[in-house]
Amino acid sequence: MYKFLEDTAGSYMTRTITTVTRDTTIRELGDMFDRDDFNTYPVVENDEVIGIVTKFDVLKCFAFTPNQMLPRYSDLMNRTVADVMTSEFIYVRPDTKLTRVLQLMVEHRIRSLPVTDGDNRLVGIIAREDIVRALAAAAKD
Repeated sequence: MYKFLEDTAGSYMTRTITTVTRDTTIRELGDMFDRDDFNTYPVVENDEVIGIVTKFDVLKCFAFTPNQMLPRYSDLMNRTVADVMTSEFIYVRPDTKLTRVLQLMVEHRIRSLPVTDGDNRLVGIIAREDIVRALAAAAKD
């Protein structure tokens, strides 16, 4: 268990990352969610992470109230990631301890976090499954 206290995001993050741009449509994003079985995609522009988009962000654009008319389905599907993405997001660095990553995930109910370098360039993504894998590895020691 003590090994987990020393492990970092860089040791367990996924380095091959699928990203989207602001111009990706909700329709394309939906296809990507189905194909990749991911819950979150980093939004990248000029090699920098500018936001994240989640399945929840997409679902929010379909929610309506009695005061709000629901647009046609085709209109919603043609909206872009820029319309629904979260611009203020939590990220970690490769040297962030997994204990801190776990704390952020639990505190903010986040499934995955982008891992960025000092220039806000995406170097990986760390998900709950990665944390579970690190805990299992630490339990074996």
